[in-house]
Amino acid sequence: MSKAKGEPFIRISSRSALPWYMAWLIRGLSVLAALIVGSVVTVLVTGENPLSLYVTMFEGSFSTARRTWLLVQNIAILLGVSLAVTPAFKMRFWNVGGEGQMLAGCLASAACMICLAGRLPNWLIIALMFLTSMLAGGIWGFVPAYFKAKWGTNETLFTLMMNYIATQLVAFFIIIWEVPKGAGQIGIINAQTEIGWLPVVGPSKYFLNILIVAVICVFMYFYLNYTKHGYEISVVGESERTARYVGIKVDRIVMRTMLLSGALCGLTGMLLVGGTDHTLTTSITASRGFTAVMVSWLAKFNPVWMILTSFLIVFLQRGANEVATTFGLNQSFSDILTGIILFFIIGSEFFIRYTVNVHIGRSRKEAAGRV
Repeated sequence: MSKAKGEPFIRISSRSALPWYMAWLIRGLSVLAALIVGSVVTVLVTGENPLSLYVTMFEGSFSTARRTWLLVQNIAILLGVSLAVTPAFKMRFWNVGGEGQMLAGCLASAACMICLAGRLPNWLIIALMFLTSMLAGGIWGFVPAYFKAKWGTNETLFTLMMNYIATQLVAFFIIIWEVPKGAGQIGIINAQTEIGWLPVVGPSKYFLNILIVAVICVFMYFYLNYTKHGYEISVVGESERTARYVGIKVDRIVMRTMLLSGALCGLTGMLLVGGTDHTLTTSITASRGFTAVMVSWLAKFNPVWMILTSFLIVFLQRGANEVATTFGLNQSFSDILTGIILFFIIGSEFFIRYTVNVHIGRSRKEAAGRV
């Protein structure tokens, strides 16, 4: 045991809640550390000037007005999905089905645009797109919640499998609606008539999408923090046993919350089909349903902080793609840069939640005796 006396002894313990500014200072330092590590990797792998790469990342999002609007639009869509899955995660219902719920909303919107064009007024078709996309997404969220409430199924696997079902449904209807036949794609829906396209409001065609997501953000903030439903979600998330003890009907809360989450995911899918892309593909969601999980957790389920985390994720993705294009690097290198930065950001949460104490000069036995 004498040799152990000089060995460092590390003890990890839970940290008391940090002030919000300290938590964000730690996250900021983690981003700085990630940029430094990314610079070193850049020099070693490519020989490029790392400063030039980071300037290119910034220019990829802000060099023109169009790029800035596109950045904000992508932030809005990611934020919309993140807000949608947040109530479920705050309730400790592991909903990884945001992708499928978005696709269900996309499919419902495309069906309205294709099947109702020329049969109903345009304003009514758009109204039906709102309703049917929320209904389709809500059903896609409600089904796993119902099975969880009634038979205790695993919600993670169930919602994940629902993603695959939604993807194959979209693939099936793409073949039904493909133009021309055999093309394997739908193309731009109602390109000549623009039936079902959301109207252009404000200075950009993306502005209406951004405005709708902003309204959802405000709604979700008040819903989670100042309503009875939000309080019930928090209680269920803290302890189902406590919730049942105080008379909260947990099964009903689970189904109601997932219905809301799915409906908002479906609405976000409608914004993609009707507001920006005007088409339907199996990859239209660009894995935002999965990225939203990280956004929601990093923001600690706070809708306001989700704006910042959504910006960070989208900025990194767009910047890394711009670097790959400008310097003739393959897409894998941009993914490496993004991965390094996200690794540090996610890792910073460890230091926010826990403290690491290093004791030197005491034996492990002595240290253990004092704990």
